[in-house]
Amino acid sequence: MAADAFHAFAQELFSCLGTVSVRRMFGGAGIYADGVMFALIDDDTIYIKADEALKTDLRSVGSIAWTYTRDGETREMGYWRLPESALDDPDDATLWALRALAIAKGKPMKKKARATRR
Repeated sequence: MAADAFHAFAQELFSCLGTVSVRRMFGGAGIYADGVMFALIDDDTIYIKADEALKTDLRSVGSIAWTYTRDGETREMGYWRLPESALDDPDDATLWALRALAIAKGKPMKKKARATRR
């Protein structure tokens, strides 16, 4: 999919968050809601900001961390792939994104509000 088309897809997928923007950066793009970057796009893949609790939930549904290699060392930056199932389910995508946005804002959500699809 062309980058602009994928960016538009991401904006629509997360439209329940309000005004969502996508800004190009470092060969990929950042996804913002309320002026806060909560996700990124790299190679037509969406990765969401994650803390330890969200990483655990994402790992349980088969997600993987976004990594890059620099100076021969692979590094993780705290973003994890949005589960494949969420790409076809805006409600599911919104649940994951709300958690990521809360983390990006520094306000982790209460457990009952978290996405827990398994």
